[in-house]
Amino acid sequence: MRQVKYIVIHCAATPPSSDIGVKEIDAWHRKKGWAGCGYHHVIRRNGVVETGRPENKAGAHVLKFNHCSIGVCLIGGLNADRKAAPEYTDAQWASLEALIKDLHHRYPDAEILGHRDFPDVNKACPCFDAKEWWNKVGK
Repeated sequence: MRQVKYIVIHCAATPPSSDIGVKEIDAWHRKKGWAGCGYHHVIRRNGVVETGRPENKAGAHVLKFNHCSIGVCLIGGLNADRKAAPEYTDAQWASLEALIKDLHHRYPDAEILGHRDFPDVNKACPCFDAKEWWNKVGK
């Protein structure tokens, strides 16, 4: 069993009109030479949670922290003008809350962070403050 220190929330950096899932992300990541989808869970625009990598396998989503983290990706993260914005659907927010609560129950010592909270990450991903969000909904 891997020691999971972090549950990391990401975005796909796609506009609201882009309805993709694990299949498309898997293809993107394989093009980069990776072993398939680097996220453990992907939340589609309709709130459906798809399974990517098995949780017992290291992901490919946070450089230098893949061995000790679980990656969750929200489809979206950009507005229609392709600017960073947390324009997720109500269904995505509900699924994210349920999934993170489940993961935190199974990995109680794991810290919930956004991708942007890690060292040397120069992007807005997931386009909201994941720590602040978790402090509100995780209680």
